[in-house]
Amino acid sequence: MNTIKELKKKIREHIWSLMEKKNIARFPRPVYGRIPNFVGAEQAAAKIRSLDIWGKAGVVKANPDSPQKPLRYYALIDGKKLVMATPRLREGFLLLDPSKIPSTKYGYASTIRGAFIYGKKISLREIPMIDLIITGCVAVDRRGGRLGKGGGYAELEYAILREIGSIDEQVYVVTTIHDIQIVDHVPLEPHDLTVDIMATPTRIYIVKPRPPKPKGIIWELLGEKRKLGVFRELESIVKERS
Repeated sequence: MNTIKELKKKIREHIWSLMEKKNIARFPRPVYGRIPNFVGAEQAAAKIRSLDIWGKAGVVKANPDSPQKPLRYYALIDGKKLVMATPRLREGFLLLDPSKIPSTKYGYASTIRGAFIYGKKISLREIPMIDLIITGCVAVDRRGGRLGKGGGYAELEYAILREIGSIDEQVYVVTTIHDIQIVDHVPLEPHDLTVDIMATPTRIYIVKPRPPKPKGIIWELLGEKRKLGVFRELESIVKERS
């Protein structure tokens, strides 16, 4: 294991341990190995909801993890289409259209289980242009460096969207975290996703200058993930374009 990966692992384990110890963690627990849910997730989500970029966004892409459920719910009640990654990209992406979901079911539709019921599985070719990205984090620093839970899926989701042209570098990436998840420094590798705006239960951090983002898939790093259906589909799209 190289030094950066070792350091990332230590930071993750420190945050998970701290959140459990201070009882900041929420269901599902324990938070080890997860994007940790936290006390105050709703307040952090409300801060993102108050931003101009939220108001202007018609289509929002979100991760499926628990702490970002309030933002997925807000997207639906605010009339935004929601593109949601399925866990570990096993079934690609779902599209949730609030106009096709009973408003009494928005809360359930914003959960993973509910999204599979009320959302529609879509191919990469069906993904619309996306105006805002919500991602989950284990740790962040004030320069926009982020750590996920270690699977690399946030990076892959972002890179897929860049490859198919549904986003460009102008699209903001936002996250909701607890204040305790902010660390001094997150070491970054070339494929790592960064965040532009972080909301905690107490405040908003806007990263300036905006940190650089991955430009697309680094195919040689995919390994076994290349067998996932979503990457087979992406390969066929890339071949068509070349």
